[in-house]
Amino acid sequence: MRAARTTLLSAIIASLAACATSPLGRKQLIMVPDAQMSALGEQAFTQMKSETPIERDPVMNAYVQCVAGPLAETAKGRPGAADRWEVVVFRDESANAFALPGGKIGVHTGLLKVAKTPDQLAAVIGHEIGHVIAKHGAERVSQSLAAQGGVAVLNEALGGKSANRQQVLGALVTVGFLLPFSRTQESESDVIGLELMAKAGFDPRASVELWQNMKAASGGAPPEFLSTHPASDTRISRLQENMAPAQQEFAKARADGKNPRCAVPR
Repeated sequence: MRAARTTLLSAIIASLAACATSPLGRKQLIMVPDAQMSALGEQAFTQMKSETPIERDPVMNAYVQCVAGPLAETAKGRPGAADRWEVVVFRDESANAFALPGGKIGVHTGLLKVAKTPDQLAAVIGHEIGHVIAKHGAERVSQSLAAQGGVAVLNEALGGKSANRQQVLGALVTVGFLLPFSRTQESESDVIGLELMAKAGFDPRASVELWQNMKAASGGAPPEFLSTHPASDTRISRLQENMAPAQQEFAKARADGKNPRCAVPR
């Protein structure tokens, strides 16, 4: 039975890997179906919630939900995006946020000290959702699988019963979600995030302000968020290069009545 399951999954993977293209037209190696990545994302998120304190303050949670909601709605229907997203605020002073396949968004309380406005917070969350839409986690897991033995490794993580199942799962989660993304993947998420926030009614110009805040807050040494999402003059310039079409989408969204009003916690 297990051999048959592996053979079937191999056939599915082969067809998917042959035609994978990122939202910006880049060819990708994708060996893992969306359903499997969602399962990995859900397991990773469950573990995070058990290991990291969750912020219960209703005002802070309402604020983050207010920003994340329109972005999630805008992403709906895009490849890899969930119909519903679970948003959790973690009590962690690092300036960080993340999104996982399976509709999971995590925001650290420390990020709100740097992303000081709803538009700036939208820039971060939109960027993270961009990684999910572009299937960057699946791409990295696929590259790892290709080097380590393919679908047998994935089956071991998701359906295996051996003693090292958790070890294999942990390795895939680390590769797919925790290690830094490549420069190419970061650039793609910047562009996708800019589009998402603009279409949701958030001012895309705040993305530049955000990275300027990040640099100022670091005092010359990148904070945790920047260690995996390197901000630089080159990155800010790239955002500015894509600002004109984003501003057009923003104007259209506002004309359509999209104007999120999210009260910043005091």
